[in-house]
Amino acid sequence: MDTVEKIFSCTRCGYCCHGETTVSLDKDDQTRMVEVLGEEREVVEKTFWRVTAGVVQMKVTDGHCIFFDDGCKVHKGRPWRCAQWPLHPSILIDENNFHSIAESCPGIKVEVGYAEFCRVLKGLMAKSKISC
Repeated sequence: MDTVEKIFSCTRCGYCCHGETTVSLDKDDQTRMVEVLGEEREVVEKTFWRVTAGVVQMKVTDGHCIFFDDGCKVHKGRPWRCAQWPLHPSILIDENNFHSIAESCPGIKVEVGYAEFCRVLKGLMAKSKISC
């Protein structure tokens, strides 16, 4: 049986955590994050989130996600969008996307090859093991 680990293994390098953009959090993300941090929701919201017009996002500090500090401080409670990266559907559309994403993500196992990577990713998506 194919697993995500056949094509990807997060090295927690943090490259995907850097930049001035941020990730929106749905209600499940918020609940999971509060539980993992072990703080009251109000404390988590004030300390780590930016809320604009009802949209909850993680704050960005010093050019990276507020949770990045030599690795993700909330890895087990990270948002689903973070958990699915870098297994982005654009990889299935264009091999150049595969190579571009792989250049910035050392966790992508390029040695399996593009065709095999896509076969495994499509299978995992079909079995709802991951969502893109």
